[in-house]
This record gives sequence, structure tokens and C-alpha cells, in this order.
Amino acid sequence: MRWLSKNLIRLAVTNVQFHCCLLRSVPIFTGVRAKMSTQNYIKIGEDDPGYPINMFCVPRHYEEDLEHVLIPAGLINDRTERMARDICSDFKHEAIVALCVLKGGYKFFTDLLDKIKLINRNSGHSVPLSVDFIRLKSYQNDKSTGSIEVIGGDDLESLRGKNVLVVEDIVDTGKTMQQLLNLLHAVNPKCVRVASLLVKRTPRSTGYRPDYTGFEIPDRFVVGYALDYNEYFRDLNHIGVINEQGKKKYAV
Repeated sequence: MRWLSKNLIRLAVTNVQFHCCLLRSVPIFTGVRAKMSTQNYIKIGEDDPGYPINMFCVPRHYEEDLEHVLIPAGLINDRTERMARDICSDFKHEAIVALCVLKGGYKFFTDLLDKIKLINRNSGHSVPLSVDFIRLKSYQNDKSTGSIEVIGGDDLESLRGKNVLVVEDIVDTGKTMQQLLNLLHAVNPKCVRVASLLVKRTPRSTGYRPDYTGFEIPDRFVVGYALDYNEYFRDLNHIGVINEQGKKKYAV
């Protein structure tokens, strides 16, 4: 019995040491890198150094045009999955029209809807989905023009009386989204909610906040995951910060 007790104690100590080693070996986000806020989004700090370009697979034609990777594709994927779950929980069985803001929003839109459809197939409730598209333009080079140009999309009258989920890639100052929401509210939908992958912290902000946000980021010009700089960088899987060389190279 004494031998058994000693060995059980030795086994317990070994297990504690093993788990402590595991905990030490698992990288965690601390400090300014990324933290979940009470507003239900991941906040990336002003001084976040991002990740070195050479740690990821980046198209060779962009390797000299980026400062760093700000948000890796895997983190985008996981955060999008959680946003899909929140949307399904809020709408429950009510049908929604998912309105994609082209062009930058198409990648996030596709991934978000794929995850909503997966939840529909594997959970106790299902959200009926239909889709529509609208194309807006408010940027030239890295500057907002301050006005919204609607250059695509079906008649917004089709959204009357319906639940509308606007899916956007990034909210910068908020002016573009507020102008779009004014257009949508004019046709009297049942409700309008906005899901944006990114919200930028900027002194130029109107204070507008989407209903669903993936990440809050510093006031840097980001590209990748379908976000562009004069139509370039849409083919980059991660979200990165463009450098001055890249801005000059792809300026119009």
C-alpha cells in the first residue's frame, strides 16, 4: 500500500509538471497584440508589430510592398466563424437578405455566408438566406473621396419589408456606411444590420459602429483578403499593411 501511495504521488507530480510545460509552450495573445474587448471584437493595438512577411506565404510580387502581416488568414477564419454564430443567434429563424458591398467585401461575404450555411445544417435553428450585391466607390489611392458612388447593384426597392444584413470589408470614417444606410432606410426594410470585418480607429471617424465587428485596427492602410489598393492586393490571403514603396508602385 505504501508503494502504491508513493507511486500515485509521483504520477500526480509528473502530470502537473507535464501540464505546466504544455501551458508554457502554448503562445497566447497578451498586451497590445490582440485582446477581446467588452464590445465583442478583437482590438489590435496601436503599437502592434504584426508578423514578419517571411513567416507567411505571400505572393512574390507583393513581398517588397508590405510592412508586415497584421491579421493572418487563420485568425480571420476563426473570427468570421464566431461572427456567423452571433448572427444566427440574433436572427434565429427569421429570413435575411445578405447584401454584399463589392468589391472589397466579396471574400468576407463568401466566407461568412459559408459559415452561416454550415450552422444552418448542423444546429437546432436555421436562418433562411438570400443574397444581393451593391458596389460602392469612395477611395482613390489611399484617400477617401468623402462621397459615395453607387456603381452597381439591383433596385433597392426589393429590400422593402425585409431583414437586411449589410456585409462590408472595412468601416473607415463611417461616412460611406452611413450614406448607404440612408439609402437603405429610404426603402423601409424591416431591419438593417451591418457586419464589418474591420473597423478602423481614426480621428476622422463619425463614431459609427457596425452591429457585428471582427477586428478594430489602427489607422493604417491595410490590404489583402480582397481589400485593395487601386485594385491590387486582392489576391493576398492575409491582411497586411502596405508600405510607402507599395503605395508609389501602384498609385494611379
